[in-house]
Amino acid sequence: MPKMKTKKAAAKRFKVTASNKVVHQRTGMSHLLEHESADVKRNRRGTIELDKSNTKKIKKLLGI
Repeated sequence: MPKMKTKKAAAKRFKVTASNKVVHQRTGMSHLLEHESADVKRNRRGTIELDKSNTKKIKKLLGI
């Protein structure tokens, strides 16, 4: 059976941590930020863990 290919679109958006959790960036920080408050922009920084319901699907897309 051939190896499973990684879906590159998913690989660009999700990372797997050493403890096997899937993390991703928050949305809404690419452009059109001038009308957002500083609080909103600050809260959107960084990465968050993916919810458990989607973790299995994303790991399959990543080839894990």
